[in-house]
Amino acid sequence: MPYTVVIADDVTGANDIGIMYAGAGLDTYVYSLGADSAQSYRQCDVLVVDTDSRFDARSTAYRKVYEALLKIPREGVRQYVNKQCSVFRGNIGAEFDAMLDALSEEFAVVVLGFPDNGRTTVDGIHYVFGTPLAQSQFSRDPVHPMTRSSLREILQEQTQRKVGCISFSVYDKGQEALEEALADARTRMNYCIMDVRDNADLQLLAAVLQDEKVICGSSALSKYLAQIHAQKEARPGAKKLVHKAQKVLCTAGSLTPQTAGQTDYIRERGFPVITLDTTQLFEERQRQAECARIFWEIAAAYETGDFVMVHSANRPKQVAETKALAGSCGIGNTEVSTMVSGILSEIACRTIETYSLRRIIVCGGDTSAALCARLGVRGMKVLSEIEAGLPICESVDKPHYRMVLKSGSFGSREFIEKAREKLCMEEE
Repeated sequence: MPYTVVIADDVTGANDIGIMYAGAGLDTYVYSLGADSAQSYRQCDVLVVDTDSRFDARSTAYRKVYEALLKIPREGVRQYVNKQCSVFRGNIGAEFDAMLDALSEEFAVVVLGFPDNGRTTVDGIHYVFGTPLAQSQFSRDPVHPMTRSSLREILQEQTQRKVGCISFSVYDKGQEALEEALADARTRMNYCIMDVRDNADLQLLAAVLQDEKVICGSSALSKYLAQIHAQKEARPGAKKLVHKAQKVLCTAGSLTPQTAGQTDYIRERGFPVITLDTTQLFEERQRQAECARIFWEIAAAYETGDFVMVHSANRPKQVAETKALAGSCGIGNTEVSTMVSGILSEIACRTIETYSLRRIIVCGGDTSAALCARLGVRGMKVLSEIEAGLPICESVDKPHYRMVLKSGSFGSREFIEKAREKLCMEEE
């Protein structure tokens, strides 16, 4: 059976694109690059490999993608997808180049738009909920501030290969015109960035690109590619689900406005929300005292309920104080982010072990990766979608953790409550 191979730069992105295929009924698994070998991957319709490379140096990111692809036999692969952040944060050029080099290819289509999550591209300019990328919340990203809106400029700065674009004006002339424009693009460029105004554009692109060898970008196009690939596949019907009481832990390390709003919503709904004071993490005794306080509050919460949320301080003043303290200790923004994620994952891991938890929500890619590493999660099966690009997954090895790993900038204000409810739904 033909299958799709996806290389993703972080675990939340891997799950995001995974649900696009699983939602169409395709058997989809996500593995970390650290899995022992390709032989340890389960046979499936869609294999997603998480390289955890967004925060790496460019050379390291290149090597990870290249090596990941060398481990996977090419026989039976119908399409390769390189999944990146939907606003191009990270080592975009290095990872795209590694994909082409490993496959001995010289052309890839780049589709970054994700309209259901507010990402659109018009004449090569990328927008976040209608705001040009360079003026959006991502212009203030602490690790990868996005100061340009032109996807062509962003990518061209990171690669020696030639980058070009195809405008939506071609789409409006029909599928044949788009196919002709792509054929011409192959002769003039190596990366062809495609506009995306809405889901209708994605449907058109999927029809044209269903047999394209290499596709790069966000996950949204894969929803429509998956529908095409699954058309001839016989899939079982839906099974009845019932709710079972389960203790659930949510931990959040993301500083995005979306995660801050989701945290506020949970607090307003009356659920216990515990804030990790990140200014207390730079001196050993203070750090131990802060962690002890959080464990005590978690214990108190589980005495009377089945849900608790632990998050890092996310108000601008608290974040600024933490950065200032980190700077005085010679710690940069990337390092402090990794440190906070590590401490949150340490707290979560101890809580999971103490209460034998199997239902977990994590907000933020760095925090998700840190917790999966601590728990020894090497692979996950993608189960069902909660909201656009946000699935429930289950670890392939025992104990089977059922997890929601959420990109920080994704999800409605009510998302965490929705995730809590759906995590406890099981087949009867």
